[in-house]
Amino acid sequence: MDINSVNVEEIVKQVLSSMQNGDSAPAATAAKKPAGAIPKTARVAMLTQLEKFELKEYPIPPLGDDDILVKVEGCGVCGTDAHEFKRDPFGMIPVALGHEGTGEIVAMGKNVKKDSAGKPLNIGDKVVTCMIFKDNPDITMFDLNKQNVGGADVYGLLPDDDIHHNGWFADYIFVRKGSSIFNVSDLDLDSRILIEPCAVLIHAVERAKTTGILKFNSRVVVQGCGPIGLICIAILRTMGIENIVAVDGDEKRLAFAKEMGADNSVNFKNFKGQEELAKGVEAAFGGYLADFAFQCTGSPVGHANIYKFIRNGGGLCELGFFINGGDATINPHFDICAKEITTVGSWVYTLRDYATTFDFLKRAKAIGLPMEKLITHRYPLEEINEALKTNLAMQGLKIAVINK
Repeated sequence: MDINSVNVEEIVKQVLSSMQNGDSAPAATAAKKPAGAIPKTARVAMLTQLEKFELKEYPIPPLGDDDILVKVEGCGVCGTDAHEFKRDPFGMIPVALGHEGTGEIVAMGKNVKKDSAGKPLNIGDKVVTCMIFKDNPDITMFDLNKQNVGGADVYGLLPDDDIHHNGWFADYIFVRKGSSIFNVSDLDLDSRILIEPCAVLIHAVERAKTTGILKFNSRVVVQGCGPIGLICIAILRTMGIENIVAVDGDEKRLAFAKEMGADNSVNFKNFKGQEELAKGVEAAFGGYLADFAFQCTGSPVGHANIYKFIRNGGGLCELGFFINGGDATINPHFDICAKEITTVGSWVYTLRDYATTFDFLKRAKAIGLPMEKLITHRYPLEEINEALKTNLAMQGLKIAVINK
């Protein structure tokens, strides 16, 4: 069976319809109560200089008729946060970071009735945000324009302004008119923190499927077993793809890759040079090269290696470069043309990828994939500098800031 024949549009519509009709009984919404009185001021972890967050106290602005105030429960630390913390490549300092966040609605304007999928919103609901389409605020889940986040703003990557409560590394976040927001009260806290990075991989797999090469019985290599690569493996596994080889240089991550669904693994540190490494991947597939590859490292060397792992006529999805990581050296004749490799790039996600992600997380849990083990370190907001340094030191996998 060809997974490209699956009608994703219909699946998403079914998921959203069930959400609107209340078919998914939310265990977490049994007792929806406001989280206490709303303070006049609240803390924001503001990045004020390189490698330094300061907890700043700012007034909570009055809510407009279309605004929502969310009490933050937790937020994952993304590689983008770490890059901004270390080098400020976006030139945003001072900035309130954190875009993998979730929390509880404590106040909302009179015009707020439903989320971006049409599901009712109420005080006490657990939510996540997606994009702010400032140039196209009326875009919907089913628009043929599959605009991704590259053409929109995202909370946690907004220039500082007079609101200040613009990122999820905070006590509260101020969600303004024109934002996309989703009611995810039927997901636990860990799952909600993982929604944003999982959406990145849902989008990557959808991009891969456009090549017509990725199928249920494909041999798939995933290079890079950080959170992005591990989530990629989990998504492929939930789709029924079993012949997956993980490539990384860390034995603990390779072992976890097998827990997430990889059938075999290759430690690149055990091989000298591209050709030997390619033979190692081929051996892991029982004497065959990969039909399809996902390059998740963000390393130019990793990108140069990946072509050697792919069979003639195979496919590649490159999704590891969220900032400029430098140039990669490949031979276009041998690596692309002579092998007729079909390549797609993937950049973050679309609105509909978010809806698909909710379903993926439930399905992964149902088949026993240990998604919660991706979150290896948890820090309170007061220790956010330590949280970012832990991420930069590549200790553990997903780092999260959890509010008390």
